[in-house]
Amino acid sequence: MGVTLHTLAPNPGATRKRKRVGRGRGSGRGKTSTRGQKGQKSRTGHHGSKFGFEGGQMPLQRRLPKRGFNNPFRVEAYPVNVGALAERFEEGVVDLDAMREAGLVPKRAELVKVLATGEVNKPLRVVAHRFSKAAVAKLEAAGGGAERVTAGGDAPAAQGGAE
Repeated sequence: MGVTLHTLAPNPGATRKRKRVGRGRGSGRGKTSTRGQKGQKSRTGHHGSKFGFEGGQMPLQRRLPKRGFNNPFRVEAYPVNVGALAERFEEGVVDLDAMREAGLVPKRAELVKVLATGEVNKPLRVVAHRFSKAAVAKLEAAGGGAERVTAGGDAPAAQGGAE
């Protein structure tokens, strides 16, 4: 016989009954209702303590010293190696859209920085936000070049220079 609406049920053992506390001594969960004896946790209105609360003792996150400085306005540049560019592209212009289509750069990346890891043996003209000096040297040695764009739009900025 097939499954019908009135025969649908979860697998045996997949569901359990809710623990009902405070229903008398014969239930096995009466009297203190699984709360133990006295104390803050046994009282009405207690809903668990704050995260990191250590019973009035100075909590760990306040005992440890603060270290360094985290700049809230820092913008991470997504790294792309020249070797990866050389593997995926033939000679010509390689811009940000081409890098995204090739899967080298995710859509969420705000800035792209080209680094010098790998070898380049074809004339690639790479358009990106930032370049390492060694990456610019490798691209120019292979007959190509580096072109910087500004972060806001994709308009070309200074030709070639490294950052």
